[in-house]
Amino acid sequence: MFLRKLASASVLWHTSKPRLAPMRLYTLSKRHFVLVFVVFFLCFGLTVFIGIAGPNVIETSVARTDLNNSLKLKPFNLSSPPLSTYNQQLWLTCVVELDQHDVSLKKNVTMTVKVLGVVKDGSTPYVNNQVHNRTRLLSCAQKCSEIIVAHLGYLNYTQYNIFVSFEDLNKLTYTIQNITFTWKTYNPTFSQVEIWFRFVFVVLTFMVTCLFAHSLRKFSMRDWGIEQKWMSILLPLLLLYNDPFFPLSFLVNSWFPGMLDDLFQSLFLCALLLFWLCVYHGIRVQGERKCLTFYLPKFFIVGLLWLASVTLGIWQTVNEVHDPTYQYRVDTGNFQGMKIFFLVVATTYILYLLFLIVRACSELHNMPYVDLRLKFLTALTFVVLVISIVILYLRFGAQVLQDNFVAELSTHYQNSAEFLSFYGLLNFYLYTLAFVYSPSKNALYESQLKDNPAFSMLNDSDDDVIYGSDYEEMPLQNGQAIRAKYKEESDSD
Repeated sequence: MFLRKLASASVLWHTSKPRLAPMRLYTLSKRHFVLVFVVFFLCFGLTVFIGIAGPNVIETSVARTDLNNSLKLKPFNLSSPPLSTYNQQLWLTCVVELDQHDVSLKKNVTMTVKVLGVVKDGSTPYVNNQVHNRTRLLSCAQKCSEIIVAHLGYLNYTQYNIFVSFEDLNKLTYTIQNITFTWKTYNPTFSQVEIWFRFVFVVLTFMVTCLFAHSLRKFSMRDWGIEQKWMSILLPLLLLYNDPFFPLSFLVNSWFPGMLDDLFQSLFLCALLLFWLCVYHGIRVQGERKCLTFYLPKFFIVGLLWLASVTLGIWQTVNEVHDPTYQYRVDTGNFQGMKIFFLVVATTYILYLLFLIVRACSELHNMPYVDLRLKFLTALTFVVLVISIVILYLRFGAQVLQDNFVAELSTHYQNSAEFLSFYGLLNFYLYTLAFVYSPSKNALYESQLKDNPAFSMLNDSDDDVIYGSDYEEMPLQNGQAIRAKYKEESDSD
Protein backbone atom coordinates (compact mmCIF):
# COMPACT_ATOMS: atom_id res chain seq x y z
CA MET A 1 0.00 0.00 0.00
CA PHE A 2 2.87 2.33 0.90
CA LEU A 3 4.65 1.56 -2.38
CA ARG A 4 1.52 2.31 -4.44
CA LYS A 5 0.99 5.67 -2.69
CA LEU A 6 4.63 6.58 -3.26
CA ALA A 7 4.34 5.59 -6.91
CA SER A 8 1.16 7.66 -7.31
CA ALA A 9 2.89 10.68 -5.80
CA SER A 10 5.82 10.24 -8.16
CA VAL A 11 3.48 9.96 -11.13
CA LEU A 12 1.67 13.13 -10.11
CA TRP A 13 4.97 15.06 -9.74
CA HIS A 14 6.32 13.96 -13.11
CA THR A 15 3.10 14.48 -15.05
CA SER A 16 2.62 17.96 -13.58
CA LYS A 17 5.78 19.09 -15.45
CA PRO A 18 5.48 19.87 -19.18
CA ARG A 19 6.11 16.93 -21.50
CA LEU A 20 7.85 17.75 -24.76
CA ALA A 21 6.62 16.40 -28.05
CA PRO A 22 9.06 13.68 -29.19
CA MET A 23 11.68 14.39 -31.82
CA ARG A 24 13.10 12.13 -34.48
CA LEU A 25 16.48 13.16 -33.09
CA TYR A 26 15.99 10.79 -30.14
CA THR A 27 15.49 7.73 -32.34
CA LEU A 28 18.51 8.20 -34.59
CA SER A 29 21.54 5.98 -34.15
CA LYS A 30 25.13 7.06 -34.83
CA ARG A 31 24.87 5.62 -38.33
CA HIS A 32 21.76 7.70 -38.97
CA PHE A 33 23.49 10.86 -37.79
CA VAL A 34 26.33 10.25 -40.21
CA LEU A 35 23.79 9.65 -42.97
CA VAL A 36 22.04 12.96 -42.18
CA PHE A 37 25.30 14.90 -42.54
CA VAL A 38 26.24 13.00 -45.71
CA VAL A 39 22.88 13.85 -47.33
CA PHE A 40 23.30 17.49 -46.28
CA PHE A 41 26.75 17.72 -47.89
CA LEU A 42 25.57 15.91 -51.02
CA CYS A 43 22.66 18.31 -51.54
CA PHE A 44 24.85 21.35 -50.90
CA GLY A 45 27.59 20.02 -53.17
CA LEU A 46 25.05 19.38 -55.92
CA THR A 47 23.91 23.01 -55.92
CA VAL A 48 27.54 24.19 -55.98
CA PHE A 49 28.40 21.99 -58.97
CA ILE A 50 25.28 23.16 -60.80
CA GLY A 51 26.31 26.73 -60.10
CA ILE A 52 29.86 26.15 -61.34
CA ALA A 53 28.48 24.79 -64.60
CA GLY A 54 26.04 27.70 -64.83
CA PRO A 55 26.49 31.06 -66.54
CA ASN A 56 28.39 34.07 -65.23
CA VAL A 57 26.30 36.41 -63.13
CA ILE A 58 27.62 39.69 -64.53
CA GLU A 59 27.78 40.54 -68.21
CA THR A 60 30.30 43.26 -69.13
CA SER A 61 30.68 45.48 -72.18
CA VAL A 62 33.79 47.67 -72.46
CA ALA A 63 33.72 51.11 -74.09
CA ARG A 64 37.33 52.20 -74.52
CA THR A 65 38.04 55.91 -74.98
CA ASP A 66 41.42 57.30 -76.05
CA LEU A 67 42.41 60.68 -74.68
CA ASN A 68 44.47 63.59 -75.84
CA ASN A 69 44.91 67.07 -74.47
CA SER A 70 42.00 68.52 -76.44
CA LEU A 71 39.48 66.01 -75.16
CA LYS A 72 40.18 66.02 -71.45
CA LEU A 73 37.56 68.58 -70.53
CA LYS A 74 34.89 67.40 -72.91
CA PRO A 75 32.14 65.04 -71.72
CA PHE A 76 32.12 61.42 -72.78
CA ASN A 77 28.94 60.33 -74.57
CA LEU A 78 28.41 56.66 -73.75
CA SER A 79 25.60 54.46 -75.10
CA SER A 80 24.69 51.28 -73.24
CA PRO A 81 24.15 47.97 -75.04
CA PRO A 82 20.50 46.95 -75.69
CA LEU A 83 18.80 45.99 -72.45
CA SER A 84 15.84 43.88 -71.35
CA THR A 85 14.15 43.24 -68.02
CA TYR A 86 16.34 40.13 -67.62
CA ASN A 87 19.35 42.44 -67.28
CA GLN A 88 17.76 43.59 -63.98
CA GLN A 89 20.25 46.39 -63.17
CA LEU A 90 22.89 48.54 -64.88
CA TRP A 91 26.26 49.80 -63.67
CA LEU A 92 28.69 52.14 -65.38
CA THR A 93 32.25 52.01 -64.05
CA CYS A 94 35.50 53.56 -65.18
CA VAL A 95 39.22 52.97 -64.66
CA VAL A 96 41.78 55.71 -65.15
CA GLU A 97 45.07 54.57 -66.71
CA LEU A 98 48.17 56.69 -66.08
CA ASP A 99 51.30 56.67 -68.19
CA GLN A 100 53.32 55.71 -65.10
CA HIS A 101 52.48 52.42 -63.41
CA ASP A 102 54.44 52.77 -60.17
CA VAL A 103 52.37 55.66 -58.88
CA SER A 104 50.75 56.04 -55.46
CA LEU A 105 47.96 58.58 -55.71
CA LYS A 106 44.78 59.51 -53.85
CA LYS A 107 42.77 62.48 -55.08
CA ASN A 108 39.13 63.56 -55.05
CA VAL A 109 37.77 64.00 -58.56
CA THR A 110 34.56 65.87 -59.37
CA MET A 111 32.44 64.39 -62.12
CA THR A 112 29.24 65.51 -63.81
CA VAL A 113 26.80 62.80 -64.91
CA LYS A 114 23.69 63.13 -67.07
CA VAL A 115 21.55 60.02 -67.63
CA LEU A 116 19.20 59.82 -70.62
CA GLY A 117 16.79 57.02 -71.45
CA VAL A 118 16.27 56.03 -75.10
CA VAL A 119 12.61 55.32 -75.95
CA LYS A 120 11.20 53.52 -78.99
CA ASP A 121 10.75 56.66 -81.09
CA GLY A 122 14.41 57.56 -80.65
CA SER A 123 13.92 60.47 -78.26
CA THR A 124 16.08 60.71 -75.13
CA PRO A 125 14.25 62.09 -72.09
CA TYR A 126 16.12 62.86 -68.89
CA VAL A 127 16.19 60.26 -66.13
CA ASN A 128 15.19 62.14 -62.96
CA ASN A 129 15.28 65.40 -64.97
CA GLN A 130 18.58 66.68 -63.62
CA VAL A 131 22.35 66.69 -63.96
CA HIS A 132 24.26 65.09 -61.10
CA ASN A 133 27.54 66.36 -59.66
CA ARG A 134 29.46 63.91 -57.52
CA THR A 135 32.93 63.57 -56.01
CA ARG A 136 34.77 60.28 -56.36
CA LEU A 137 38.08 59.19 -54.84
CA LEU A 138 40.73 58.35 -57.42
CA SER A 139 43.05 55.86 -55.73
CA CYS A 140 46.06 54.49 -57.58
CA ALA A 141 48.70 51.99 -56.44
CA GLN A 142 50.46 50.42 -59.44
CA LYS A 143 47.06 50.73 -61.13
CA CYS A 144 44.02 52.82 -60.34
CA SER A 145 40.98 51.31 -58.65
CA GLU A 146 37.60 51.08 -60.35
CA ILE A 147 35.17 53.98 -59.89
CA ILE A 148 31.41 53.44 -59.99
CA VAL A 149 29.98 56.27 -62.09
CA ALA A 150 26.27 55.38 -61.95
CA HIS A 151 23.98 52.54 -60.88
CA LEU A 152 20.38 51.98 -62.00
CA GLY A 153 18.53 49.59 -59.69
CA TYR A 154 15.79 48.87 -62.23
CA LEU A 155 15.49 49.47 -65.98
CA ASN A 156 12.74 51.60 -67.48
CA TYR A 157 14.31 51.83 -70.95
CA THR A 158 15.86 49.42 -73.40
CA GLN A 159 18.93 51.64 -73.77
CA TYR A 160 20.60 54.49 -71.90
CA ASN A 161 22.89 57.35 -72.92
CA ILE A 162 25.14 58.67 -70.17
CA PHE A 163 27.25 61.81 -70.46
CA VAL A 164 30.24 61.91 -68.10
CA SER A 165 32.74 64.72 -67.62
CA PHE A 166 35.60 65.09 -65.14
CA GLU A 167 36.57 68.54 -63.92
CA ASP A 168 39.77 67.85 -62.00
CA LEU A 169 41.62 65.41 -64.23
CA ASN A 170 43.61 68.19 -65.88
CA LYS A 171 45.03 69.14 -62.49
CA LEU A 172 46.80 65.79 -62.02
CA THR A 173 50.58 65.87 -62.02
CA TYR A 174 50.62 62.66 -64.07
CA THR A 175 49.60 62.19 -67.67
CA ILE A 176 46.38 60.25 -68.25
CA GLN A 177 46.89 57.65 -70.90
CA ASN A 178 43.34 56.34 -71.14
CA ILE A 179 39.98 56.08 -69.38
CA THR A 180 38.17 52.77 -69.77
CA PHE A 181 34.42 52.75 -69.19
CA THR A 182 32.65 49.44 -68.59
CA TRP A 183 28.94 48.60 -68.65
CA LYS A 184 27.87 45.88 -66.21
CA THR A 185 24.50 44.16 -66.13
CA TYR A 186 23.10 40.87 -64.95
CA ASN A 187 23.47 38.09 -67.49
CA PRO A 188 19.98 37.31 -68.91
CA THR A 189 20.81 33.60 -68.82
CA PHE A 190 21.66 33.85 -65.13
CA SER A 191 18.38 35.69 -64.49
CA GLN A 192 16.49 32.72 -65.94
CA VAL A 193 18.55 30.31 -63.81
CA GLU A 194 17.82 32.44 -60.75
CA ILE A 195 14.09 32.39 -61.43
CA TRP A 196 14.00 28.60 -61.75
CA PHE A 197 16.12 27.89 -58.67
CA ARG A 198 14.17 30.32 -56.54
CA PHE A 199 11.00 28.59 -57.72
CA VAL A 200 12.44 25.16 -56.85
CA PHE A 201 13.45 26.32 -53.36
CA VAL A 202 10.03 27.92 -52.83
CA VAL A 203 8.28 24.65 -53.72
CA LEU A 204 10.64 22.54 -51.55
CA THR A 205 10.27 24.90 -48.60
CA PHE A 206 6.48 24.86 -48.92
CA MET A 207 6.48 21.05 -48.93
CA VAL A 208 8.84 20.82 -45.93
CA THR A 209 6.73 23.36 -44.03
CA CYS A 210 3.52 21.41 -44.67
CA LEU A 211 5.12 18.08 -43.70
CA PHE A 212 6.57 19.55 -40.51
CA ALA A 213 3.23 21.06 -39.50
CA HIS A 214 1.44 17.80 -40.35
CA SER A 215 3.81 15.78 -38.15
CA LEU A 216 3.04 18.00 -35.13
CA ARG A 217 -0.73 18.12 -35.60
CA LYS A 218 -1.42 15.49 -32.88
CA PHE A 219 0.45 17.43 -30.20
CA SER A 220 -0.63 20.57 -28.42
CA MET A 221 1.50 23.62 -29.11
CA ARG A 222 2.31 23.94 -25.41
CA ASP A 223 3.97 20.52 -25.60
CA TRP A 224 6.28 21.50 -28.46
CA GLY A 225 9.97 21.86 -27.70
CA ILE A 226 11.58 25.25 -28.18
CA GLU A 227 13.28 24.00 -31.36
CA GLN A 228 9.95 22.85 -32.79
CA LYS A 229 8.29 26.19 -32.00
CA TRP A 230 11.10 28.09 -33.69
CA MET A 231 11.04 25.84 -36.74
CA SER A 232 7.35 26.68 -37.18
CA ILE A 233 8.49 30.33 -37.44
CA LEU A 234 11.67 29.90 -39.47
CA LEU A 235 10.19 27.72 -42.21
CA PRO A 236 7.57 30.33 -43.30
CA LEU A 237 10.29 33.00 -43.12
CA LEU A 238 12.50 30.77 -45.30
CA LEU A 239 9.66 30.75 -47.80
CA LEU A 240 9.86 34.56 -47.87
CA TYR A 241 13.66 34.42 -48.03
CA ASN A 242 13.35 32.47 -51.28
CA ASP A 243 11.00 35.28 -52.39
CA PRO A 244 7.95 33.88 -54.21
CA PHE A 245 7.37 37.45 -55.51
CA PHE A 246 10.74 37.61 -57.28
CA PRO A 247 9.25 37.30 -60.83
CA LEU A 248 7.48 40.63 -60.23
CA SER A 249 10.82 42.38 -60.78
CA PHE A 250 10.64 41.27 -64.44
CA LEU A 251 7.01 42.29 -64.86
CA VAL A 252 6.98 45.63 -63.05
CA ASN A 253 9.51 48.40 -63.69
CA SER A 254 9.79 49.51 -60.09
CA TRP A 255 12.20 49.56 -57.17
CA PHE A 256 9.59 47.93 -54.91
CA PRO A 257 10.21 44.21 -55.78
CA GLY A 258 13.95 44.60 -55.19
CA MET A 259 13.46 46.32 -51.84
CA LEU A 260 10.91 43.67 -50.86
CA ASP A 261 13.50 40.97 -51.58
CA ASP A 262 16.07 42.76 -49.40
CA LEU A 263 13.50 43.10 -46.60
CA PHE A 264 12.64 39.38 -46.70
CA GLN A 265 16.32 38.36 -46.64
CA SER A 266 17.18 40.60 -43.68
CA LEU A 267 14.07 39.42 -41.80
CA PHE A 268 14.95 35.73 -42.21
CA LEU A 269 18.64 36.15 -41.36
CA CYS A 270 17.87 38.12 -38.19
CA ALA A 271 15.23 35.55 -37.20
CA LEU A 272 17.91 32.87 -37.59
CA LEU A 273 20.24 34.84 -35.31
CA LEU A 274 17.43 35.15 -32.76
CA PHE A 275 16.73 31.41 -33.03
CA TRP A 276 20.30 30.56 -31.98
CA LEU A 277 20.12 32.85 -28.94
CA CYS A 278 16.73 31.56 -27.79
CA VAL A 279 17.55 27.88 -28.25
CA TYR A 280 20.91 27.92 -26.47
CA HIS A 281 19.37 29.85 -23.58
CA GLY A 282 15.94 28.20 -23.57
CA ILE A 283 17.33 24.68 -23.56
CA ARG A 284 18.59 25.42 -20.03
CA VAL A 285 15.46 27.25 -18.87
CA GLN A 286 12.57 24.80 -18.67
CA GLY A 287 9.01 25.86 -18.01
CA GLU A 288 7.73 29.41 -18.50
CA ARG A 289 10.11 31.85 -20.16
CA LYS A 290 9.27 35.42 -19.20
CA CYS A 291 9.17 37.99 -21.94
CA LEU A 292 10.97 40.73 -19.98
CA THR A 293 13.97 38.71 -18.84
CA PHE A 294 14.23 36.04 -21.54
CA TYR A 295 13.08 37.51 -24.87
CA LEU A 296 13.52 41.28 -24.49
CA PRO A 297 17.37 41.39 -24.37
CA LYS A 298 17.61 39.08 -27.38
CA PHE A 299 15.04 41.00 -29.40
CA PHE A 300 16.87 44.22 -28.56
CA ILE A 301 20.27 43.01 -29.83
CA VAL A 302 18.97 41.32 -32.98
CA GLY A 303 16.50 44.15 -33.59
CA LEU A 304 19.37 46.64 -33.73
CA LEU A 305 21.12 44.49 -36.33
CA TRP A 306 17.94 44.22 -38.39
CA LEU A 307 17.24 47.94 -38.09
CA ALA A 308 20.77 48.83 -39.23
CA SER A 309 20.67 46.51 -42.24
CA VAL A 310 17.17 47.57 -43.33
CA THR A 311 17.92 51.27 -42.87
CA LEU A 312 21.08 50.98 -44.93
CA GLY A 313 19.29 49.09 -47.71
CA ILE A 314 16.28 51.42 -47.88
CA TRP A 315 18.57 54.43 -47.62
CA GLN A 316 20.57 53.29 -50.64
CA THR A 317 17.51 52.26 -52.69
CA VAL A 318 15.51 55.45 -52.14
CA ASN A 319 18.47 57.73 -52.89
CA GLU A 320 19.42 55.76 -56.03
CA VAL A 321 15.87 56.22 -57.34
CA HIS A 322 16.39 59.99 -57.27
CA ASP A 323 20.11 59.97 -58.07
CA PRO A 324 21.77 57.11 -60.03
CA THR A 325 25.20 58.40 -58.95
CA TYR A 326 24.41 58.08 -55.23
CA GLN A 327 26.65 55.87 -53.06
CA TYR A 328 26.39 56.01 -49.31
CA ARG A 329 30.00 54.97 -48.69
CA VAL A 330 31.43 58.04 -50.45
CA ASP A 331 28.55 60.51 -50.36
CA THR A 332 27.39 60.26 -46.76
CA GLY A 333 29.46 61.14 -43.72
CA ASN A 334 27.17 59.07 -41.48
CA PHE A 335 28.15 55.83 -43.21
CA GLN A 336 31.24 55.40 -41.04
CA GLY A 337 29.14 55.88 -37.91
CA MET A 338 26.62 53.34 -39.19
CA LYS A 339 29.42 50.86 -39.84
CA ILE A 340 30.89 51.28 -36.34
CA PHE A 341 27.42 50.89 -34.81
CA PHE A 342 26.82 47.68 -36.78
CA LEU A 343 30.21 46.21 -35.78
CA VAL A 344 29.65 47.01 -32.09
CA VAL A 345 26.22 45.36 -32.06
CA ALA A 346 27.50 42.34 -34.05
CA THR A 347 30.39 41.91 -31.59
CA THR A 348 27.95 42.07 -28.66
CA TYR A 349 25.80 39.42 -30.32
CA ILE A 350 28.76 37.07 -30.91
CA LEU A 351 30.01 37.39 -27.32
CA TYR A 352 26.50 36.80 -25.93
CA LEU A 353 26.00 33.74 -28.14
CA LEU A 354 29.38 32.27 -27.14
CA PHE A 355 28.49 32.81 -23.48
CA LEU A 356 25.18 30.96 -23.89
CA ILE A 357 26.85 28.08 -25.78
CA VAL A 358 29.61 27.62 -23.20
CA ARG A 359 27.19 27.76 -20.30
CA ALA A 360 24.75 25.34 -21.93
CA CYS A 361 27.52 22.84 -22.71
CA SER A 362 28.92 23.03 -19.18
CA GLU A 363 25.56 22.58 -17.46
CA LEU A 364 23.86 20.03 -19.72
CA HIS A 365 26.66 17.71 -20.85
CA ASN A 366 25.51 14.95 -18.44
CA MET A 367 21.83 15.04 -19.46
CA PRO A 368 21.46 12.51 -22.30
CA TYR A 369 18.44 13.82 -24.18
CA VAL A 370 19.22 17.53 -23.84
CA ASP A 371 22.90 16.89 -24.51
CA LEU A 372 21.98 15.20 -27.79
CA ARG A 373 19.91 18.20 -28.91
CA LEU A 374 22.72 20.55 -27.96
CA LYS A 375 25.46 18.60 -29.73
CA PHE A 376 23.55 18.17 -32.97
CA LEU A 377 22.54 21.82 -33.28
CA THR A 378 26.06 23.00 -32.42
CA ALA A 379 27.72 20.63 -34.90
CA LEU A 380 25.41 21.46 -37.82
CA THR A 381 25.49 25.20 -37.14
CA PHE A 382 29.29 25.16 -36.89
CA VAL A 383 29.51 23.43 -40.28
CA VAL A 384 27.18 26.01 -41.85
CA LEU A 385 29.12 28.96 -40.38
CA VAL A 386 32.48 27.57 -41.55
CA ILE A 387 31.15 27.05 -45.08
CA SER A 388 29.69 30.59 -45.08
CA ILE A 389 33.02 32.12 -44.02
CA VAL A 390 34.88 30.14 -46.69
CA ILE A 391 32.41 31.27 -49.35
CA LEU A 392 32.74 34.91 -48.26
CA TYR A 393 36.52 34.73 -48.34
CA LEU A 394 36.63 33.05 -51.74
CA ARG A 395 34.14 35.57 -53.11
CA PHE A 396 35.63 38.81 -51.78
CA GLY A 397 39.07 37.90 -50.45
CA ALA A 398 40.61 40.55 -48.23
CA GLN A 399 38.00 43.08 -49.39
CA VAL A 400 35.48 41.56 -47.00
CA LEU A 401 37.20 43.59 -44.27
CA GLN A 402 37.56 46.82 -46.22
CA ASP A 403 35.29 49.85 -46.24
CA ASN A 404 34.32 49.68 -49.88
CA PHE A 405 33.06 46.12 -50.09
CA VAL A 406 29.51 46.91 -48.93
CA ALA A 407 28.55 49.17 -51.82
CA GLU A 408 30.05 46.88 -54.46
CA LEU A 409 28.77 43.47 -53.44
CA SER A 410 26.41 43.26 -56.38
CA THR A 411 29.16 43.70 -58.97
CA HIS A 412 31.54 41.05 -57.63
CA TYR A 413 29.68 37.87 -58.57
CA GLN A 414 31.70 35.64 -60.87
CA ASN A 415 29.42 32.68 -61.51
CA SER A 416 26.16 31.09 -60.46
CA ALA A 417 27.90 29.01 -57.79
CA GLU A 418 28.30 32.08 -55.58
CA PHE A 419 24.56 32.70 -55.71
CA LEU A 420 23.41 29.09 -55.34
CA SER A 421 25.86 28.29 -52.52
CA PHE A 422 24.25 30.80 -50.12
CA TYR A 423 20.67 29.93 -51.01
CA GLY A 424 21.34 26.20 -51.00
CA LEU A 425 23.27 26.30 -47.72
CA LEU A 426 20.55 28.04 -45.71
CA ASN A 427 17.72 26.06 -47.31
CA PHE A 428 19.31 22.65 -46.66
CA TYR A 429 20.27 23.75 -43.14
CA LEU A 430 16.62 24.44 -42.31
CA TYR A 431 15.44 21.26 -44.07
CA THR A 432 17.85 19.18 -41.96
CA LEU A 433 16.70 20.78 -38.73
CA ALA A 434 13.06 20.27 -39.70
CA PHE A 435 13.74 16.57 -40.30
CA VAL A 436 15.44 15.87 -36.96
CA TYR A 437 13.05 18.02 -34.91
CA SER A 438 9.85 16.56 -36.36
CA PRO A 439 8.20 13.68 -34.46
CA SER A 440 9.01 10.17 -35.63
CA LYS A 441 6.47 7.76 -37.10
CA ASN A 442 5.77 6.13 -33.72
CA ALA A 443 5.34 9.54 -32.11
CA LEU A 444 2.43 8.46 -29.93
CA TYR A 445 4.51 5.65 -28.45
CA GLU A 446 7.47 8.00 -27.99
CA SER A 447 5.28 10.47 -26.11
CA GLN A 448 4.83 7.83 -23.41
CA LEU A 449 8.57 7.40 -22.89
CA LYS A 450 10.61 9.14 -20.24
CA ASP A 451 11.48 12.24 -22.26
CA ASN A 452 13.58 14.89 -20.71
CA PRO A 453 12.79 16.98 -18.73
CA ALA A 454 9.51 15.25 -17.78
CA PHE A 455 9.79 11.45 -17.74
CA SER A 456 6.39 9.78 -17.86
CA MET A 457 5.99 7.04 -15.22
CA LEU A 458 2.50 5.84 -16.10
CA ASN A 459 3.72 2.52 -17.50
CA ASP A 460 6.29 1.76 -14.78
CA SER A 461 5.83 -0.96 -12.19
CA ASP A 462 6.18 -0.34 -8.47
CA ASP A 463 9.68 -1.81 -8.45
CA ASP A 464 10.71 0.41 -11.35
CA VAL A 465 9.44 3.49 -9.53
CA ILE A 466 11.34 2.75 -6.30
CA TYR A 467 14.49 1.01 -7.53
CA GLY A 468 14.67 2.21 -11.16
CA SER A 469 14.81 -0.04 -14.22
CA ASP A 470 17.47 -1.14 -16.65
CA TYR A 471 15.52 0.67 -19.33
CA GLU A 472 16.35 4.04 -17.73
CA GLU A 473 20.09 3.27 -17.90
CA MET A 474 19.89 2.46 -21.60
CA PRO A 475 22.40 4.42 -23.71
CA LEU A 476 20.43 6.74 -25.97
CA GLN A 477 22.88 6.86 -28.82
CA ASN A 478 22.48 3.14 -29.57
CA GLY A 479 19.11 3.78 -31.16
CA GLN A 480 15.71 2.19 -31.12
CA ALA A 481 16.91 -1.36 -31.70
CA ILE A 482 18.74 -1.50 -28.35
CA ARG A 483 15.84 0.26 -26.67
CA ALA A 484 13.53 -2.49 -27.86
CA LYS A 485 15.99 -5.07 -26.56
CA TYR A 486 15.97 -3.54 -23.08
CA LYS A 487 12.17 -3.36 -23.15
CA GLU A 488 11.91 -7.05 -24.03
CA GLU A 489 14.32 -8.02 -21.26
CA SER A 490 12.35 -5.94 -18.77
CA ASP A 491 9.06 -7.59 -19.83
CA SER A 492 10.55 -11.09 -19.56
CA ASP A 493 11.75 -10.38 -16.03
